[in-house]
Amino acid sequence: MKPAEMRVLLTGASGGIGQAMTRRLAGAGAAVLGVGRGEAPAGRAEPTDIDRGRLEWLQADLTAADASARVAAAAAAWGANVVVHAAGVPAFGAMAHTPPSQMRSVLHTNLLAPMALTQALLPHLARQREAQVVFVGSALGRIGVPGFSVYGASKAGLHGFAEALRRELAGTPVRVKTLGPRSTRTGFNGDAVEAFNQATGTAMDSPRDVADALVRLLEGTAPERYIGFPERLAVRLNGALGAWLDSGFRKHRRHLEEDAGPTHQSKGSLA
Repeated sequence: MKPAEMRVLLTGASGGIGQAMTRRLAGAGAAVLGVGRGEAPAGRAEPTDIDRGRLEWLQADLTAADASARVAAAAAAWGANVVVHAAGVPAFGAMAHTPPSQMRSVLHTNLLAPMALTQALLPHLARQREAQVVFVGSALGRIGVPGFSVYGASKAGLHGFAEALRRELAGTPVRVKTLGPRSTRTGFNGDAVEAFNQATGTAMDSPRDVADALVRLLEGTAPERYIGFPERLAVRLNGALGAWLDSGFRKHRRHLEEDAGPTHQSKGSLA
């Protein structure tokens, strides 16, 4: 699908990655309906993109009871043919210190909300000549990294849902894809994650790198795209040799043991 043909419903559009995706998609010629909990962020795209009618904003909390139906109805009326699930909340730290309320929040926002919104949108998407649904997962959903058990579980569940749905919808106009970033330089990372990444040698990408990867995924035919090396290789190896890789996370585990603080914050990746 060419960007000029895309009318993209983008959740999490106010976040660091979401804003970069908005700018990149609009710059390539796509129309974007951004969804976020607050008002449209200032500077999310060039004024010329707004003047051309490429950008619109929908304020919604996707964890609210009526959000899926309301956002799906707005997206259908707008004519969306691409959905990018980029909304998410972080979680980082030793499992022993993770509050149950945080577990519920992470799983609700990162997994249940995109599942519910996808379900609500499927009747509309199935009527399109061509449609795509992209789930923004994480390398942490395929590689179990110490400190990211809750966040990784939410992304692993999202990957499993996307994989099954992709197979379920084979032969329909709806193509399901997964984008797997590694750690990204945004405000999603707090100080604890920044320290963890430095201590473990974790590489980080810019939001623009992730946005570029999204456009390539939408333009191409591959069902999945993981960003960065050695993460792409580690995803493959972990699927085949997971138990053999356990000893490779000693420095990650040691850092958690040294940092007895409570859990918060976000993404990292295998270094």
